[in-house]
Amino acid sequence: MARLHGLVPLLGASMPALAAEADAAGGGLTAFAIGLVAVALAGFGAGAWWRRPRVEAAGEAVLPAPDARGLLELIAMASDWVWTTDADHRYTRIGEGLRNRPGLDPRALLGRRPWEQAWDECEPVDWLRYRTQVEQRDAVTLQITCKGSDGALHYLELIGRPLVRNGEFAGYQGIGRDLTEQVATERALQESQQRYFEVVEAVNEVIFRTDTQGRLSFINGVWRNITGYRVEQSLGKPLVDFFHPDDRGGASEQLLAVASGRLPECHFELRLRTREGEIRWIEAACRPITDAAGSRLGIAGTLDDISSRKVAELTLKNINQELEARVRMRTSELEASNRELEAFSYSVSHDLRAPLRAIDGFARILEEELEEKLDETARSHLDRIRKATQRMAHLIDALIELARLTRQSLHKETFDISELALQVVEELRAEEPEREVEVEITRGLIVTADRTLVRVLIENLLRNAWKFSSRQAVARIAFRAERERERRVFCVADNGAGFDMAFAANLFRPFHRLHNATEFSGTGIGLATVQRIIQRHGGVIWAQSKPGEGARFYFTLGS
Repeated sequence: MARLHGLVPLLGASMPALAAEADAAGGGLTAFAIGLVAVALAGFGAGAWWRRPRVEAAGEAVLPAPDARGLLELIAMASDWVWTTDADHRYTRIGEGLRNRPGLDPRALLGRRPWEQAWDECEPVDWLRYRTQVEQRDAVTLQITCKGSDGALHYLELIGRPLVRNGEFAGYQGIGRDLTEQVATERALQESQQRYFEVVEAVNEVIFRTDTQGRLSFINGVWRNITGYRVEQSLGKPLVDFFHPDDRGGASEQLLAVASGRLPECHFELRLRTREGEIRWIEAACRPITDAAGSRLGIAGTLDDISSRKVAELTLKNINQELEARVRMRTSELEASNRELEAFSYSVSHDLRAPLRAIDGFARILEEELEEKLDETARSHLDRIRKATQRMAHLIDALIELARLTRQSLHKETFDISELALQVVEELRAEEPEREVEVEITRGLIVTADRTLVRVLIENLLRNAWKFSSRQAVARIAFRAERERERRVFCVADNGAGFDMAFAANLFRPFHRLHNATEFSGTGIGLATVQRIIQRHGGVIWAQSKPGEGARFYFTLGS
């Protein structure tokens, strides 16, 4: 027992350190147990225990018991360290555990009171409170943030209690811990939690969690912005209680299916009633929450306010309905207009042609029967009458053709528009073989359009180029295509008479001509017909020109 006597003061008189039983016959120890408990910190105990079996018979082997030195060596191996002070609060023992901390030397503390040591504190220590506690011989806990000689920060914690020997105060005994790693871990966790909090509060959606009963256990601050309810006022209440009564049934089924595992997730739209009674449209998405063992803890998800989108969708729906109604009305009007146009075309075709033929016929009879009696003035008048009736007949034909092209349905197919242009040029050469005309046509221009209408389009443009370049000694006509902003643009160009761009707005109006009929013949319907055909294909047409420098007509045929 004397060999362990030095250990008892370290552990404290009130801490049982040794139990021994003497053998009455042999005078030796037949069994003993040593129990060592250094200190209890935050609910954790640190200790070591040895037990030696009872000797039942003489001569049996006996296991040696650890002595005080062995126990102290064992304590020195711990990451925490033991410390003691005398009655004057000067350190008398500092465990080797402190020596293992870089830059901290326990020898510098021996013989000093804690408040006399230059700890190189980075944070103030309430030494007055500590001194008051030790003077009153209370249990103490001291936390010190200091720099070691290596410049690194250390977070130390000293826990102690009074040591009493023979009924007299003998100082303090306790344990020290280096909390540096623990503090770093806690701060990293706090920073992570802060970042998580900032992200959660920065999003525009409500982020929520519920328990297994569907009661809110977490919601971010966006909740108040949308619902008007404070977060603390809403926690613990069933989430579905905030939904519109007409939507609660369906929403509850979805949430229950996810919470029970029947659905891995869910997405649905519903209405939510705010604190002021306003209705908000919400898009909900949620997943189940489980712990490491797979037990279900509730659900987590988001609530996105889509009220603006719903209003836009409703507005768009109303606009579409209104547009559809307008389209139906417009279609009806167009159908009526087409019927009127057809009736007009029939009337023109039958009712106007007969009088024109009669006028032309009677004028021709007068010319033939009164040829010898007519003077030059009379013959000129009759000639003008006949030419006017013929011109009127041509205009009627052109007008009827324009109306027919407007009504005709499109029959699209893929073909080579260059071949159509070549055919038209061959026809023009056959009509006026004496003319010298250089024609350049880009080959292999494939389009998808109505072949019949495109033939009319190309023929009108090339005939115009042929006609308005007729006064050139060598006429030049080109048909080509080029890429412009991801679309193909066709061009018919000539070196003919050209026109003033100031009057370009009238180019495509029916019966409007930029040249006198005595200069160049025509009805004024050709370019109007071209524009109608291009518009029916979803394209556009425009022109560039200067008087005496020819003209270039550009057009597209939609996508």
